[in-house]
Amino acid sequence: MREDLQKFIDTIPAVKDASRLKETFWINDRMISQAEERITMLHPDQIADARNRLERFAPYLEEVFPELRETGGIIESELRDIPGMKDFLNTAYGAEIEGRLMLKMDSHLPISGSVKARGGIYEVLKHGEDLALEAGLLKETDNYRMLAEPKFREFFGNYTVQVGSTGNLGMSIGIMSAKLGFHVIVHMSADAKQWKKDLLRGRGVEVIEYADDYCAAVEQGRKNSDADEMSYFVDDENSRNLFLGYSVAGERLKKQLDQQNIPVDSDHPLFVYIPCGIGGAPGGVTYGLKQIYGDHVHCFFTEPVHACCMLLGMATGLQDQVSVKDFGIDGRTDADGLAVGRPSAFVGKVVEPVLSGIATIEDKKLYDLMRGLLDREDIFIEPSACASFGALIHPAHLKRCLEKEGLSDKMKNATHIAWATGGNMVPEETRRAYLNMGLE
Repeated sequence: MREDLQKFIDTIPAVKDASRLKETFWINDRMISQAEERITMLHPDQIADARNRLERFAPYLEEVFPELRETGGIIESELRDIPGMKDFLNTAYGAEIEGRLMLKMDSHLPISGSVKARGGIYEVLKHGEDLALEAGLLKETDNYRMLAEPKFREFFGNYTVQVGSTGNLGMSIGIMSAKLGFHVIVHMSADAKQWKKDLLRGRGVEVIEYADDYCAAVEQGRKNSDADEMSYFVDDENSRNLFLGYSVAGERLKKQLDQQNIPVDSDHPLFVYIPCGIGGAPGGVTYGLKQIYGDHVHCFFTEPVHACCMLLGMATGLQDQVSVKDFGIDGRTDADGLAVGRPSAFVGKVVEPVLSGIATIEDKKLYDLMRGLLDREDIFIEPSACASFGALIHPAHLKRCLEKEGLSDKMKNATHIAWATGGNMVPEETRRAYLNMGLE
């Protein structure tokens, strides 16, 4: 462990617990009200631009992905009540959840079956649009269904898209890029599951495997891409395009809540819990929600005990200047989608004024929660996605946060949303193996 970090362990209880591999809960003391927010790195108009771009691509997506014909080419997931899971959490974990518990089922998003379908697919589409516009092959006023024509696949075939991934981002980037016609290279860390590598190769994606962690895969992927002027690297650590793709979820969620007549205001607070790896997906979703609901929405991230990089980066204020290994933490977790050792500085700086807190969770509990959700709601999500329940099983810490924000007397009217980030594409054999894990 780095000697200069001892002061943070001595003065910040959450950092002390994290360094000792104990479950913990960090409450963000740098959070400010909506009226005081001054986020300059992004502008709300950029979310509108991302939304409009996705709408332009809808005819193309509907054309090439039959599963999107019902939604007219819009990639979106169900928002479902899970009262049985609420009972399970209250009974098995003493969660003391009041109000309504719902599941945002990005685990079942079309095309790539994870939250990464939002940001990853969006960034590939934007890159493809930029290239086609520059080449004079496309105008924004065109019907983008034309992108399914062979001449566009031939055009995109001259270019390469590369990304480093533990799995789910690689899936979304790989599937979408290959569909457009790009040559795709996914650099996959040691944490990535074999079935994800096999699926990508079956879609025509080149997969390069690494014996090292996520950061090493990203670094090498970036170097390879930088050496090829025809290559584009999707940078999960710093990409504004990825972030904006995720941010569109805020508007989409509001529409779903309105359709179900669920109010969100000062008397009906909204709580959203999102698993966190490097931070892009949860950060983008949080930013988008805060633009819609302001102080009425309260967002929490959850990380594995052994890969709590965002907690360490934000609690110390050092962001990407520290990694879990600097604190003597190995970064190894069964939650492959969250197996990241160093957080995104870009995301940390954007969400620092708006994030309510970060919880950590042991791997074993992920399997318990996975089985609980399947038993009570007949819904399967992968272990990484089950981290979305992590903050809810720390009721004492959560109560402290509620008291800090003056919400203790509002909880009977609250809506809680656990954001399920992946799992629908997990092969049946792997599902069975997951269901038996953590039982010994």
